Amino acid sequence: MSEQNESPRPVVALEGVTKSFGAVQALRGARLELYAGEAHALVGENGAGKSTLIKVLAGVHQPDSGSLTVDGAPATFRSTSDAMAAGVAVIYQEPTLFPDLTVAENIFVGRQPRGRAGTIDRAAMNAAATELFDRLGVPLHPDHPARGLSIADQQLVEIAKALSVGARVLVMDEPTAALSGVEVDRLFAVVRGLREEGAAVLFISHRFAEVEALCQRVTVMRDGRHVSTDLMSEVTTDELVRRMVGRDLSTLFPKEDFEPGEVVLEVEGLTRTGIFADVSFQVRAGEIVALAGLVGSGRSEVVQSVFGVDPRDAGTVRVAGRTLPPNRPRAAMAAGLVLVPEDRRQQGLVLDLSIQRNITLPRARALSRLGVLTGRSERRSAQEWAERLHTRFSRLSDPVATLSGGNQQKVVLAKWLSTEPKVLIVDEPTRGIDVATKAEVHRLMSALAARGVAVLMVSSELPEVLGMADRVLVMREGRLAADIPRAEATEETIIRAGTAVEAA
Repeated sequence: MSEQNESPRPVVALEGVTKSFGAVQALRGARLELYAGEAHALVGENGAGKSTLIKVLAGVHQPDSGSLTVDGAPATFRSTSDAMAAGVAVIYQEPTLFPDLTVAENIFVGRQPRGRAGTIDRAAMNAAATELFDRLGVPLHPDHPARGLSIADQQLVEIAKALSVGARVLVMDEPTAALSGVEVDRLFAVVRGLREEGAAVLFISHRFAEVEALCQRVTVMRDGRHVSTDLMSEVTTDELVRRMVGRDLSTLFPKEDFEPGEVVLEVEGLTRTGIFADVSFQVRAGEIVALAGLVGSGRSEVVQSVFGVDPRDAGTVRVAGRTLPPNRPRAAMAAGLVLVPEDRRQQGLVLDLSIQRNITLPRARALSRLGVLTGRSERRSAQEWAERLHTRFSRLSDPVATLSGGNQQKVVLAKWLSTEPKVLIVDEPTRGIDVATKAEVHRLMSALAARGVAVLMVSSELPEVLGMADRVLVMREGRLAADIPRAEATEETIIRAGTAVEAA
């Protein structure tokens, strides 16, 4: 048979991989094949086993059973160094650069070119870094310190580092979660260029529009198992969702219409010099109000100031008629206002503490008897809320850091919902979580509104805004540009308000 008629051989292949952590079986016969010149999507619910499979591929975990081949030959990755030596590099959602080193030093750390006297040849190192950035088509300067770089630029430095060691397989884990639209476009241009050079790219994302735009093949995982692998052109989004969750997803946005009650949250003239100015709005009981706008428009800064985490220079915030003092989150919580922050890991959780301790933190005093918090009362309360939010975990005593991103988000929600708030502020409630968990979060928000909770939601996802909001407040350059009722809200009206583009 001629070589032209032979099927292409995968660069890396995993077959029948299993992996357990104590009583939890994370992988159950998983498999994956990555081909040169192809972007391959890996999708599945949080907890489906994607992260564990990536770590096996990266040499972080060794499988309990199964096989790994590189260019058709059996291989064993006992460390990340073994994986790198075989040409496998992982670009994580949150890069870990050395902030006090330059971009070039981060790329070649531990491998700096040396001069005749054995000292670091900085000119050669910077020239090599420049060549890598030219190859990627990005204008980063090798002498730029890593501290202060955007997440997007940090990812590009990590990609350059991978190329500098001859990586042939790039694994990208939720790389766009914290990027703006422009940054996503730039990253995709870089990935397409690498693909054309013959790299194999594994792309993990919950955003189906990005998967469809970038990838040629897609693998679905569920409960640690391989469900299917298809050409992207031969499968629909609905089919992928059905395979991921193992059932038909009735609706992603289960919004119910309720007659709003009295004004619960009232914001007047809120101002923080240089960030936002003269922001005024109201949210009624049983109403879901979305705060939309471009990245950098001031949305998150406004809600942080409303809650009291960030300062304000002027303005008034009232909850159920009670005026809140500035810079006092504890006073906001006492009045019945809670904030689920955008960065759940840094701002919403104490990662080293247990799941149950994270859920009960705001209610530790209420759950105590004679000043003592008993394990039984803490465990009972945490169990109730974890079950109400369908949280997946092994033991409540496990560190919350062991949970998947979607389940961590549920813990943050459980933590604040257990306080029975009057006002719930959620900043990017479904960022980085899978489609089934998104539907659960949306159902929960709708159920809270039905009980009379006032919900203020910051979201960058227009389908989410249009699907869940009774009203849409649009921010532009630190000011409130529009207040659009549900019946008039469309992608076009929101984008126009957020960009000051006039209707034709």
